[in-house]
Amino acid sequence: MPAKRRLTMRQLRHLLRLAGDGTSARNIALTLGIARSTVQDNLKRAAAAGLTWPLPGDLTDDALENRLFARAGVKQGLRRRPEPNWAQLALELKKPGVTLMILWEEYRAIHPDGYGYSRFCDLFRSFERRLSPTMRQEHVAGDKVFVDYSGKKIAVVDRSTGEIREAEIFVAVLGASGLTYAEATWTQTLPDWIGAHVRMFRFFGGVPRLIVPDNLKSGVNRVVEIVGLLGHSAGGRPGERLMQRLGMPVSDDT
Repeated sequence: MPAKRRLTMRQLRHLLRLAGDGTSARNIALTLGIARSTVQDNLKRAAAAGLTWPLPGDLTDDALENRLFARAGVKQGLRRRPEPNWAQLALELKKPGVTLMILWEEYRAIHPDGYGYSRFCDLFRSFERRLSPTMRQEHVAGDKVFVDYSGKKIAVVDRSTGEIREAEIFVAVLGASGLTYAEATWTQTLPDWIGAHVRMFRFFGGVPRLIVPDNLKSGVNRVVEIVGLLGHSAGGRPGERLMQRLGMPVSDDT
């Protein structure tokens, strides 16, 4: 049964959860941004493997992949395509400006018949889990949003003058769904940071229970600015008033 498109394990879990909630294949395809035939193909695989939502809590991504895509006559764990040096890639990925997409493109330039991007990412994440075990976190829908500045800047050109000015990139991700919001702000100062959050809430259509700054050095400093000095005169500081109005705390516990 050839797959229409190999999805990441995160996408597959999301797909199965939506199907378990009774969402149609058409709406699942729209939600995930994939073809309906891809949804139907993976649902058939899940049915053939006896998998329904909710999945067993101890079912790892590797085990899920094996149950959905294991091929008869192929020894489990045997790779059928050439693989890069994952340890070397892990080191390369720590360098500024290096992404998995860049590493994959370099890999495919050497191995044109190698793994597609999604499968390449899955294998790399699997290697990372073996390299440094981490605790799996279960995220409740609407519970947390993780926020940070990307650390990279984008050049913005004034069409009338040709002046080039660099802007910061603010990024926010909902823990459960992975829904992402990003925008450019001129600075990382408190007014821009608060404004980015206001527009983020508008984009999400609601307010999560917690905001979790991912970068503790910059994020926690802003948290202190926002929620510190309770009882401040003149109605409180701008950030404090915002958080009180939203009725929500801020957490640095990732």
